[in-house]
Amino acid sequence: MVKNKDEEKSGDAEVCPKCGSPLGEITTTKDGRKIQRCSTGSWNPETRKVEGCTYVRWFGSEPETLDEKCPKCGAPLLLVTTRSGKKLKKCSTSSWDPKTRQATGCDFVEWQKGSIVALDEDCPVCGEKLVLFTTSSGKKLKKCSTNKWDPKTRKAIGCEYAVWM
Repeated sequence: MVKNKDEEKSGDAEVCPKCGSPLGEITTTKDGRKIQRCSTGSWNPETRKVEGCTYVRWFGSEPETLDEKCPKCGAPLLLVTTRSGKKLKKCSTSSWDPKTRQATGCDFVEWQKGSIVALDEDCPVCGEKLVLFTTSSGKKLKKCSTNKWDPKTRKAIGCEYAVWM
């Protein structure tokens, strides 16, 4: 069996496409996403920069099949998490053709918003009740119940009190 140069250099390990060194182990970030760095590169939290080779491979999460049907075509829906951590429901028949650079299949998409739970606390600014808002990625925010978002003007309206937990 003839080995190519990459296999000779690293054995069975995958190699960095930037520098040719072996890739490091797969690690999990604070927000739960999986990454694999070049073995010659490392993250310095003090300088907030990568030292050595900057190659990083991000691993996407697998879509979860839901027990819901697409309202447009009746196919099963998938729960997908984007690279930025946002969640959406999409039709299982939709796909992306990289050659033509066009979407194919059903085009149903529904972005997931957070959940709101009423709290038994009063707002320190206006006196109205507070609510606990949990984003689709799991972050929590205690805010005034009068705090809303106006999509037309793209500005917050109502009381401005909000505290991230």
